[in-house]
Amino acid sequence: MMMETTTRNQPPDARMQPAGQNACSDIPVSSKPAALLPVFEARLKAAGGDIFRPADAAAAQALLVSQYPQARVICSAAPEISGNKDFYCTGHPHDLADVDVGIIRACFGVAENGMVWLNQEDPLVSTLGFLAQHLVILLSPDQIVPDMYDAYLKVHLEDTAYGCFMMGPSATTDIGAVLVHGAQGAGSLRVYLLAS
Repeated sequence: MMMETTTRNQPPDARMQPAGQNACSDIPVSSKPAALLPVFEARLKAAGGDIFRPADAAAAQALLVSQYPQARVICSAAPEISGNKDFYCTGHPHDLADVDVGIIRACFGVAENGMVWLNQEDPLVSTLGFLAQHLVILLSPDQIVPDMYDAYLKVHLEDTAYGCFMMGPSATTDIGAVLVHGAQGAGSLRVYLLAS
């Protein structure tokens, strides 16, 4: 019995090639929505998040107090809203384990899926985003891009130590298809549209 062996470096057998010249197919380009904010809002809500439009920083502070009246520890890494735990005096990520509400400013949002990009040099900021029981994200409404193609053009990992996309609150579903929020992270995520 004779076996024919081939190696990867050998050119393909011409008999195995399709007849004629076949042009490559075009890559479809999806249309981008003209109004990004309604798309972003719909996707964020579908992921379990909420969106609010405070008029200014003072209105955002008042909104926070009204939405979380039972919160004992509020920690903010955004200068527009203050909390009762000084983020900048926190020395170790474990010091944020008791935070009820964390406030972070996102770099930009993605309309296609309702995600925000968090990009911070300080690792405590990312810790706050995952240890807080509830998360409030500040986002400038003019910093929403249409889709992930545009998002990756704005991400420059060579300039930062850490970054992540976040979409909605933490969620998991067990075998019985029961959705649980807050199992491995924030139980709620609210986006405040507030210019930086």
